[in-house]
Amino acid sequence: MNDADLDHSYTALCRALGDVGPERSELLLAMVALALMARAPAAREVAELIARSRDRCLQEA
Repeated sequence: MNDADLDHSYTALCRALGDVGPERSELLLAMVALALMARAPAAREVAELIARSRDRCLQEA
């Protein structure tokens, strides 16, 4: 994915989050995450991405 594709995808996600509102945003993010995980070639890659994301969240807290 190039920078333009990434920007388009991020913008689409932000718009979808705005459409569903804060009360349903966690559900939307979970559904998107599960759909993307299903497309990953290996569970190991998903587990590594989850760990990195968790660690970044904990660092910023």
